[in-house]
Amino acid sequence: MQQRHRPGYAGSGPGEFTPDGCAVDLYRRLPVRDEPQIIASVVPPPATLLELGCGAGRVTGPLVRAGYQVTAVDESAEMLAAVSGAETVRSAIEDLALDRTFDVVWLSSFLVHAPDVSVRERMLRVCRRHVGPGGAVIIQREGAGWHTQIPRQGPAGDGISRVVASNDVGDGVREVHVEYEFPDARWTQTFRSRPLTAEQFEDALRSAGLVVSRYLDSSGTWVAASVSGGAR
Repeated sequence: MQQRHRPGYAGSGPGEFTPDGCAVDLYRRLPVRDEPQIIASVVPPPATLLELGCGAGRVTGPLVRAGYQVTAVDESAEMLAAVSGAETVRSAIEDLALDRTFDVVWLSSFLVHAPDVSVRERMLRVCRRHVGPGGAVIIQREGAGWHTQIPRQGPAGDGISRVVASNDVGDGVREVHVEYEFPDARWTQTFRSRPLTAEQFEDALRSAGLVVSRYLDSSGTWVAASVSGGAR
């Protein structure tokens, strides 16, 4: 059964969907990329790691096998059912309130570009609240050209992913349409994003009590941050 999508979000294809248009069966088959290496370049294993928005565990399993003690968070019970080897918590990221901190807090999947500014602010405060002393917050953001170098495509396991459109829908928000084609199935996803310049991104971090430690790649997609001033 497909769930009702949030306004501005949609998904099509076989299987169940989350409210933001993510196809559960699709996310179960997407491969891990270089995320474990990026995380290890900041805080190597063994370490405790809070994964915010784990989906079906595409990266969770490799992180566990690398030696991290992972707590994986997602709002979808169907996504969490596919996760193994980690503690799982069902929660909206912006509402998360655990009674402990972690060596690494990881916010991936461009979630920092939430179209609702208040949701973004709450997500970043969750990151700050859950990172331990001397720990790192690692965030994936849209690099330069993410909304302008379109159409583009790349490999997705034995399939192909295509970003085919990014349209301005007002108030600084864009609506993005992505297609996934595999030999045996096809999915689409439509979601909304609020692009942030590097300056806007860093301002958002500062408002949440975080500061950029360093950019981890040349495109500015991966960022390590820490608690500003060392205060909690």
